[in-house]
Amino acid sequence: MIRRFWVFIEQEDGKIHPVAWELLGVARRLAAEIKDELDKTGEEAIVEGVLVGDNVTAQAEEAFHHGADRVYVADAPVFKHYLNNTYTAALVSLVQKHHPEVFLIGATTLGRDLAGSVATTLRTGLTADCTQLQMGMARDSSKKLLLMTRPAFGGNVIATIICKNHLPQMATVRPRVFTAPASEPGRKGEVIQETIPVTEGMVNAQILEFITNETARVKVEYADVIVSGGRGLGGPAGFSLVKELADELGGVVGSSRPCVDAGWISYDHQVGQTGKTVRPKLYIAVGISGAIQHKVGMQDSDFIIAINRDPHAPIFDIATVGIVGDLFEVVPNMIRQIRALKEAKHE
Repeated sequence: MIRRFWVFIEQEDGKIHPVAWELLGVARRLAAEIKDELDKTGEEAIVEGVLVGDNVTAQAEEAFHHGADRVYVADAPVFKHYLNNTYTAALVSLVQKHHPEVFLIGATTLGRDLAGSVATTLRTGLTADCTQLQMGMARDSSKKLLLMTRPAFGGNVIATIICKNHLPQMATVRPRVFTAPASEPGRKGEVIQETIPVTEGMVNAQILEFITNETARVKVEYADVIVSGGRGLGGPAGFSLVKELADELGGVVGSSRPCVDAGWISYDHQVGQTGKTVRPKLYIAVGISGAIQHKVGMQDSDFIIAINRDPHAPIFDIATVGIVGDLFEVVPNMIRQIRALKEAKHE
């Protein structure tokens, strides 16, 4: 018997979303965590990807480099653009055919829309926005189940959830919560072409035009440099200073949750337990006190600079460099020095 650990390989116009590689690494770890059970039963665990789209078969090879043993490909013109009903029909059909034990999907805009409808159609459970996944024993269970941990009630409670009576055990995971494994270019696997009973007649919507939301272009979770603002900015106008510093460093603007709740900046910029999880090379926290809900979303940054007038602010506990002072004096001074260094370099 094969115990299958599945990952939905999200793509747009043939470009794979990085969260797919992160989840393949998680799936391999989960499969390894049931090795003791496999040794007793003689079963086999296998990590498989599911790729849906039009003219995307070539992308399956890249999935092998990131840990997939096999990739099921639904490649047809009807899947050229994401539509909930066609993609749901494809995934449901594949699940009913191959019976995976675990199914992981990225908690992206597309993934969140898709995962809910797939789980509902299959009448199984779904745990959204997981921050931790592991295989472990649950009460009255004869084998290890997927233990899905996620924040609840605005991050004030951490809940671990199991799906004991239905398969697949489904979870969505936000990008950058887990680190993608190193690519192995020489790694090979099996591509299986699937014919899905989805036709053009089942398409219940027509895409006439794509209207790009500029704020949606903010990819905070994959930025190398992030300058984040907190309540210490005093209001939405303070973010102009944050943006100025971010622009000088070639970075993007982040924010703590209180600023988003106050309407100072859009949710796309929110970093933290209920926002984006980030791992930049440089993270600058400007006027952020450092509540635990914010720290868990950015504490894995390579280098953290914290600017706060309160010397006892919790953010200093995880900062690489802490600057105690008025941000309205410190940040402009940083900007001036960065510009001076740039000018000196070009002389």
